[in-house]
Amino acid sequence: MNADNTIEAVITSFNQKSMICEAVESVCRQTIKPVRILVVDDGSTDEMSVSILNELESDRGISVPLEVIRQPNGGVSAARNWGIRRTRSPFVLVLDGDDSLEPSFLEETSNLLIENPSLIAASSWLHTFGVLKAVVRPSGGDAAAFLSHNACPATHLLRRRAFLECGGYDETMRSGFEDWDFFLNMLEAVPGSSIGIVEKPLINYRTAPASSNIKSMEKRLTLMRYIIEKHIRLYRELVTDAVLGIEAISMARLYGWETEMTASRSAGRLSGLSEKFLESPSYGDGGMAAAVRIVSPHS
Repeated sequence: MNADNTIEAVITSFNQKSMICEAVESVCRQTIKPVRILVVDDGSTDEMSVSILNELESDRGISVPLEVIRQPNGGVSAARNWGIRRTRSPFVLVLDGDDSLEPSFLEETSNLLIENPSLIAASSWLHTFGVLKAVVRPSGGDAAAFLSHNACPATHLLRRRAFLECGGYDETMRSGFEDWDFFLNMLEAVPGSSIGIVEKPLINYRTAPASSNIKSMEKRLTLMRYIIEKHIRLYRELVTDAVLGIEAISMARLYGWETEMTASRSAGRLSGLSEKFLESPSYGDGGMAAAVRIVSPHS
């Protein structure tokens, strides 16, 4: 990789103990290494986490130059902004400190960016571990693709100029969805741009019931209202794409749920919630049609 395509890595950390070491090690194992790793500690209070960061900072055996940046707790958006603004390379990796990368992540995502000038960022599918073992397949896309849902993982490789043009992450968003908002920021700031996805699970994503990503779903409608109102010009311009995108998600989930209900009804194991739905199906959203199919003899 020539000087015009160098990469720096920004890894955010908050009370993550040894998990931060796994993240750093995964960056050091990349087939294309970054020229520097910046670990931004967002005001960790856990003694073990602070000690591990001190050890990382003084470890001369790490194969990539590493710097630990410490700041008062301001949330992940503030930590990412602080770290990215300290970089100088055209490409910047953004990585959460409790996740890790497969060795080819930087090579494959940087190739996407080099080969496709209209791409402002690139990421990959995710392999989840912890309470959920699965492969999650975000699709990426242009601004229209991001109106109904976030289509890119928080871990990604971005063009630094796109970050500067959009102004960075919204530091007021401390309840979640800050990465979705950030991608919309970049896509709006750079007309005609898109976000690419490598169709391989190159991110190892830790799942836990108490994670911020899971908790943010409890506030999904409030957070979505904030995003829509903030990007209202884009939503007005592409309202058809936004509505159809949400409807497509709803239809896919409805058919999946309908299949499970049909099987459960045949086995005589319907839950109280499912029985209630069949007694009074929803109207105007495909619910009544689903109920008819569920109770039909041929189902």
